[in-house]
Amino acid sequence: MTLLVCPLSQVETVRAAHRPSHLVSLLSPTSTDETWPACDPGDAHLKLAFHDIAAPRPDLVAPSAEMVARLLDFAAGWDPARPMLVHCWAGVSRSTAAAFIIACQRAPGRSARDIAQALRAAAPYATPNPLMVALADAALGAGGRMSAAIAEIGRGADTFEGAVFELPLR
Repeated sequence: MTLLVCPLSQVETVRAAHRPSHLVSLLSPTSTDETWPACDPGDAHLKLAFHDIAAPRPDLVAPSAEMVARLLDFAAGWDPARPMLVHCWAGVSRSTAAAFIIACQRAPGRSARDIAQALRAAAPYATPNPLMVALADAALGAGGRMSAAIAEIGRGADTFEGAVFELPLR
């Protein structure tokens, strides 16, 4: 199982090199149609539009339980014979949260703490969106373990934009 994460600027490069069957795009509600990457015919593409905020704020769209449920449903339908690619604008917060969530869902026998530490090792700058993680924690019945694991790794190193990385699922 290959779960790849990158910023928007690297999506086409990663798609050409790895040919993922599933693409998760997490962008702002103000993104234009031209901003969203196109998907190859036959490949699955989930588009979720929300702001990268850790708590609801007036005039901004926060990640919601419904959005996290859509992410989990989409990931549940992934045949890992081909990679899944997850991206957001910078590849630092929304996409790393989504990758962590997918890894927790797809590897239920692995501890959230172990997955969070693997995320930190793969991407020292990863700062997963805590609201997304909390919503997934509740949806997956993790009893706070997912949120605690992300809190334990803390904020990642400062960066303008993340790099392409693979999050191991085993």
